Amino acid sequence: MNNSKVLVKNVSKLFPTQSKQSDKLLEFFSIRKKGAPRKVFSAVSDVSFEANEGETIGILGLNGSGKSTLSNLLAQVIQPTKGSIEVNGTPSLIAISAGLNNNLSGMDNIKLKCMMHGLSSEKIDEVRPDIIEFAELGDYINQPVKNYSSGMRSRLGFAISVHTDPDILIIDEALSVGDTTFANKCLEKMQEFKEQGKTIFFVSHSASQMKSFCDRVIWMHYGRVKEIGETEDVIKNYTTFTKEVNKLSAEEKSQLKNTEQRNQFVEPPGELYNEKVNGATKTEKVINLLLFIPLILLGILIGTGY
Repeated sequence: MNNSKVLVKNVSKLFPTQSKQSDKLLEFFSIRKKGAPRKVFSAVSDVSFEANEGETIGILGLNGSGKSTLSNLLAQVIQPTKGSIEVNGTPSLIAISAGLNNNLSGMDNIKLKCMMHGLSSEKIDEVRPDIIEFAELGDYINQPVKNYSSGMRSRLGFAISVHTDPDILIIDEALSVGDTTFANKCLEKMQEFKEQGKTIFFVSHSASQMKSFCDRVIWMHYGRVKEIGETEDVIKNYTTFTKEVNKLSAEEKSQLKNTEQRNQFVEPPGELYNEKVNGATKTEKVINLLLFIPLILLGILIGTGY
């Protein structure tokens, strides 16, 4: 890929939809009634772009436009239904509470996430003081994460991720919570990464942050790339669009959103999707059933008091 760090080719991410709980159970056993029509939700549709070494790319769009799905695909947290993503390096996703264990303390989460990123015990001991200092959580570092505010979770997640030295940094709204001082501190750290030649994806609603930091911007609009190009040009067009949307009445905004989202419900694209999500062999169905029988028996025993 030459100096390319990430290459996204015709990527789509589809999710099954169920109207009720019984459909989810049928989905688990892969025994949906034959001929029963059911559309799938296209969270990301036919997205293609390339990110180079040392480049910072902003990703913006209205709520529900697929920004977080795209960031999870780039971080390889989820896999695309169609298309391919080539990543030349180690990605790290920074999102509110992403990868944090609510029942563990902040200190224990530092060790856990660092281990997940492949750091040795010696390296963890080396970076732990820097992480604690950067997060600025005080005594809360020894409290369970479930007691943290969203801003505190973001602080911890960001502090851990930037100290594991990833090649590719993916920041999903992590700076949208908390105070401005900490956000500026994070932006300074990201600038250091940029100067080191690291590739950064920056998902944010803040056009001002993107203007000062991003080389290019991807404008996502209900699952599709509406525009990708130079930061100033894309943000100008996006700002004009959002101003027009804000002029609409509440009812008109709702109608617009509903129309766009209806277009994201599509027919399953044949065998490819059926093989990945909907379909299952007879053997797989039997295995699923056998795995579920012990749970049924356990429920009966609990219900009868044994």
